[in-house]
Order: sequence, then C-alpha cells, then structure tokens
Amino acid sequence: MIKDIKGLHHVTSMASDAQQNNRFFTDTLGLRRVKKTVNFDDPSVYHLYYGDENGTPGTVMTYFPFPHMMIGRPGVGEVGETQFSIPKGALAFWKDRLIAQGVGGIQTDTVFGANRLRFTGPDGDGLALVEAADDVRAPWLAEGISEANAIRGFSGARFNLHDTAATEELLRFMGYERSEIEGDVTRFIIPGGNGADTIDLAALPKTPFARQGAGSVHHIAFAVENREKQLEVRKALMDTGYQVTPVIDRDYFWAIYFRTPGGILFEIATNEPGFDRDEDTAHLGEALKLPNRYAPFRDKIEANLVPLAA
Repeated sequence: MIKDIKGLHHVTSMASDAQQNNRFFTDTLGLRRVKKTVNFDDPSVYHLYYGDENGTPGTVMTYFPFPHMMIGRPGVGEVGETQFSIPKGALAFWKDRLIAQGVGGIQTDTVFGANRLRFTGPDGDGLALVEAADDVRAPWLAEGISEANAIRGFSGARFNLHDTAATEELLRFMGYERSEIEGDVTRFIIPGGNGADTIDLAALPKTPFARQGAGSVHHIAFAVENREKQLEVRKALMDTGYQVTPVIDRDYFWAIYFRTPGGILFEIATNEPGFDRDEDTAHLGEALKLPNRYAPFRDKIEANLVPLAA
C-alpha cells in the first residue's frame, strides 16, 4: 500500500471563457489567482490557477479556458463535484452571496453530517461548499469576504461511477480508508491528510457516461511531498499493473498521470517547487509566466490571449 499521498494537490477543469472564469473564481468565490501561464501542450490557451495565498497543495483549482468550447455533459466516469471547505456557520453568507451574483444550481443539503451548499460554475461546473468545524488552514481574504467565511481550500471531491468496486480498491492502495456509507455514496479519507483528504464515490449504475467539455474536470491530482516519493508511488502503481506516464516537469510541480478503472484521469503531483519559484509571493498570478521553450514566442502568445482583470 502507498503511504505517501496526503490528499489532493489540485483539480484541473476546462472552461469556455477565460475572463468569465477568472472573474468567477477571484471575485465570486474570493480565491487568489496564484499563477497565470499557458497550457504547456497548447500555448494559445491560458492555464489559470486559483487558491490560497501561496497556492498551497490542497487549495488549488486550475482551468484550461478553451474559447467557445462546447459545454460538457455530466455523467459517470468523471469527477462530478469539486468540494471546498468553509467554516462552520458560513453557509448562510455564501448562499446570500451566490444568489446575489446570479450563480445557478444553488441547493443546500447535509451529507455525512456536514451542511453543504451545491451550485454550478459558469460552465455548469459541479461545485460545493462544505462546512467544517476543524479546518485550521489560513484562507486568502478577498474583498467582501471575512476570515469567518472564506474558503480554506478543498475538502475533497465526488466521483460519479457505474460501479465503485475497482476504484475503491485503488483508493485503498493509495492509502485511503473507507469511512462511511450514506445511500449510494461511499466516503474514503486519508488519515492525517492535508485537509483536502476526502473522496466520495457515488454509484450510479443507470447514468449515461459523461462527455467532457467546458465545466468538466479534466483530471484530479493527488499530493506527494517530493520527487523521491513520487518515483516510489510511480513504481508501486506500475508494479500493480497501471500504465503510468514518465515524470513530466510542470514548472511548479512534477507530475505523473494514469487512467483509473472508472475512466477518471489521476495525477500524482509533487509539493515542490511551488508557485513562488518564478515570482515573489506578493505578486503571484500577476504576470504571464511561460515555460522556457515558449519564451522566444512571448509576443505572439500574449497577442493571442484575452487580457484578464488583476
């Protein structure tokens, strides 16, 4: 069993409009844009990162905004809901705020004893705010959002699957433990994790498969401390029969990827070197940062990207 995964590192989704996406996550949800770069495989498209002050692993939501991309169709074989942690008692503030800003799909419920606010992002993204009494992570404080209400980072995510058995086995191998079952949802947790340490598996045997598009999660990344631990995890996964990519340098972390039995793309990402490797913490996310191979084409790349609000 793998013992080096501490919870989520980041969640990466797709969007249809960069300006709208930036506005929603920085203004509506009050996250900090911690990096403005490009899709390393398609530099005509932004890669935007939103999180806490430092972009701490377990707080970072990232997006590839492909202009005019078709909206995805929710279903099974995907991360159906990305869940953020908020303080106990903050739900009413967020419900009022989201209603006032015209956010869609707003619903309240209680799952595994926690009060939640479910809503959709600009492209129908499945999102939820989950009250937690014991989340001590320091939030980024945006205008109009107090420390008593601000998002702390992820709490976890929900996977929608036809059958959960193979994914349950994989999560156990990755160090997760089955915690509770409520209806058709089984909860797994990482003991002593980084706060973003919950995965819910929803068994939906009659639901059609998802179609990826804007609003869909592209992949979900799990955190390991460093490259040494990452290589150990890679070997363990390959020894178990998973087809895992070579290690890829993403400038702010090192990444490996593999496809799960339920069809979801998993990444294992390192906590090092972090988002301050190429800009001061006080100015994270302000300048367009490019990997070295694209530096000679900066003028052309910048000319093709829509400007974003600070």
